[in-house]
Amino acid sequence: MEVYLIRHTETVCEKGICYGQSDVEIMEPYDAVFQSVLNQLPQDANLYSSPLLRCVLLANYIKDNSEITAVNEDSRLMEMNFGDWEMKNWDVIPPDDFTPWMTDFVNVRVPNGESFTDLHNRVIDFMHNELQKTNSKPVIIVAHAGVIRSFLCKISDLPLKDAFQNKVDFGAVIKIEL
Repeated sequence: MEVYLIRHTETVCEKGICYGQSDVEIMEPYDAVFQSVLNQLPQDANLYSSPLLRCVLLANYIKDNSEITAVNEDSRLMEMNFGDWEMKNWDVIPPDDFTPWMTDFVNVRVPNGESFTDLHNRVIDFMHNELQKTNSKPVIIVAHAGVIRSFLCKISDLPLKDAFQNKVDFGAVIKIEL
């Protein structure tokens, strides 16, 4: 199965702000970047998106400018929940919370949030339960860096602790085979 993993475009958040599941706006103008993404995709596919605005805007653009008829929003494709850290500058997070997470982000949960394993389990559930339902069409997934890194770890048997070896730029389109 041909799968296109797309990261949303750049957000309006200042550099250094933690915004996992916060619903933040994207940088404008974005039409040229959206068109560049669209040019790398098949015209007909099953289209899935994180329900967060920064993904839905791009997913709707893809739908509206192709033969795709629907955007399937799925909360399993949301970025990691950073709990108490959402919309805070990374520099102000208390070391007593931050250090254990930095030491083992795979297993340590952010206060009132998730660990990377929690995110990964959502992605695996999506892969096993949703992607199995698709027909022979390609699949397009508009999501977040954490979700895409999780997919890439799964398909390449890369340990989750090494997920950041996979560079995922804003607006990146990564084609994989499942």
